[in-house]
Amino acid sequence: MSISKDAKQVYEIELKDQLEAKHRDRFVAIEPTSKAYFLGDTFIDAAMAAKNAFPDRRSFVLRIGHDAAFHIGAASS
Repeated sequence: MSISKDAKQVYEIELKDQLEAKHRDRFVAIEPTSKAYFLGDTFIDAAMAAKNAFPDRRSFVLRIGHDAAFHIGAASS
């Protein structure tokens, strides 16, 4: 599997309910091998926390409670 698929699977199975109840709209970086996760108020905060903890591993960042970390373009009505 890819880093993104593995991280999304960890999120869906193990983290989603807990994080969406308390941390909606924040960012979470997930290192899927260890299943460790790192919260941040910004994308960079979460990504850097994961990189500092696991400098030789890749992590994937999600926005809690959203389908995408960022939305680009005009809002749909």
